[in-house]
Amino acid sequence: MEAGTQLAATFIAAPSIYAVVAELDGRVVGSNFMTEGDPIRGIGPITVDPSVQGSGVGRRLMEAALERAGDAKGVRLAQDAFNARSMALYASLGFDVREPLLLIRGTPRSGPDLGVSVRPMTAADVDACTDLCTSVHGISRSHELQEALRVFTPFVVEREGRITGYLSAATFWLMNHGVAETELDMRALLAGAGALSAEPLSLLLPTRQANLFRWCLHQGMQAIKPMTLMTMGHYQEPRGCYFPSVLY
Repeated sequence: MEAGTQLAATFIAAPSIYAVVAELDGRVVGSNFMTEGDPIRGIGPITVDPSVQGSGVGRRLMEAALERAGDAKGVRLAQDAFNARSMALYASLGFDVREPLLLIRGTPRSGPDLGVSVRPMTAADVDACTDLCTSVHGISRSHELQEALRVFTPFVVEREGRITGYLSAATFWLMNHGVAETELDMRALLAGAGALSAEPLSLLLPTRQANLFRWCLHQGMQAIKPMTLMTMGHYQEPRGCYFPSVLY
């Protein structure tokens, strides 16, 4: 309850996040959030009181968010793969299934790669990280990176003095996204960030990146739950190694 209340309060107070609630007889029975800081809108989390689930409240909350999104370049979300009802709802509203995801958590046991440098991101790194994200996804997430610098401790990996990967919120999977030029860069980034973080890493790994998935398992990271990346509008097949946040 405390964690949910804190997250909702943080999102409601954020100028770049649209928040909407559903009421029934004067009682709040659901809520939905959508980030609006970058060209791609990110929906979630959405919640519906168990006593009214299946009555159309979730659809109304999603329709309100999509109406707000208007002619945005695209809209994305991550849904719990075991929830067939929500997947069907999002598909009926126009979302396409893009990636099977797996929430994983843990600290890579191998430790940092001595051939590269992994360090906390600074404001001076944002332009290079934005360019990297655009090369992988065809979109910019500079606003999300600025927020990550303010709230979390993002990390970058450098090879020969050049940034080749970054992640935004190493231990908080809801807001953690990352990109890298290659799988080797991503492995080095995760190993280095794990060594520099007091808590275990947590992230949504696209399991089609099979070698990276196996590497995470061999490193002692644990599978927590399956999720699905769904998108509406613009989508570029990623050109590199990546993992999304729930806001993508």
